[in-house]
Amino acid sequence: MLIFDSHLDLAWNAVEWGRDYTASVENIRAAEAARSGVGRGRNTVSYPELKKAEVFCSLATILTREVVADIPPFRAFETDERTVAAAGRQMAHYREMVERGQLRQLTCCWDLSQHLYLWQSSGDRVPGFILSMEGADAVTHPDRLEEWWDLGLRVIGPVHYGENRYSHGTGSKGGLKALGRDLLRRMAELGFVLDVTHLTDEAFSEAVDLYNGPILASHHNCRSLTPGQRQMSDEQITRLTGRNGVIGVVFDNWMLVPGWVKGASSRDMVTIESVVDHIDHICQLAGDCRHVGIGSDLDGGFGTEQSPSDLDTIADLQKLVPILQNRGYKTADIEGIFFRNWVRFFMNALPA
Repeated sequence: MLIFDSHLDLAWNAVEWGRDYTASVENIRAAEAARSGVGRGRNTVSYPELKKAEVFCSLATILTREVVADIPPFRAFETDERTVAAAGRQMAHYREMVERGQLRQLTCCWDLSQHLYLWQSSGDRVPGFILSMEGADAVTHPDRLEEWWDLGLRVIGPVHYGENRYSHGTGSKGGLKALGRDLLRRMAELGFVLDVTHLTDEAFSEAVDLYNGPILASHHNCRSLTPGQRQMSDEQITRLTGRNGVIGVVFDNWMLVPGWVKGASSRDMVTIESVVDHIDHICQLAGDCRHVGIGSDLDGGFGTEQSPSDLDTIADLQKLVPILQNRGYKTADIEGIFFRNWVRFFMNALPA
């Protein structure tokens, strides 16, 4: 079954981690076997593996951070110049992969519909991507947003971990900053999609109230199942689905089951069944299956050591199908969760 994955840090892994994503997962693991560090030699994603997994489209990120302190493995850049340079390196990677036929960038409704048609009907299996920014640190001022729009950026999450000039994010306290409110106003004028992932509760509430454009949560799980600020509360889920938003569920163990500790807990505590718990909870709150999708975040600063025990590569996302079937989900609902919900969302959100 086709998959639309709403969160993959492709260029960040290729550029900042030095991974050759054109190689097989096995070859990348072999190349990193002698390296130490979180996730080294345990990656789950590569461009060939996206084809095998039937990931026909993803939200592919630019991820840079200008913060005071590092939060490993996310590198912090101390100045605007270095942050923008890092974003430029990641943008250059995407351009090169498009030129080499490894990826296809999608910037409008026609691109998305044509890409889906080609994947389904012609055997053209070039993974597509819609460019997203996780943390707007590389946008040095809201006045620079139009430059990013012209580069094909379509989705922005204002902040990552900690805080930046625009907002408070995961692990911090506070709401949107004055410049963040300006950012959201300019984003709406240009037609960007707002990603509320990583916003604090206060910033989330302010952003949903202020933003009159399309809103999504690219990679979030449910706080009622796994407590913590990083997860979405039932109230937040209800507010987002009420705005016709879609939530991508994450395959990161500490976000899937309560009490799972990075670097200490066994991955045997978690299976893909746990992901379906979060999918089902969102469906129950929404009253339908139209507001949840896959936002795996695989290789998002971790590898197999921090993903469900029955997942070896991103191709194992297909294991969701029989689990959902066993829980009574019909084929049309499963297709919605796998890709149609995201396609419908972006056919409404992207420019014509």
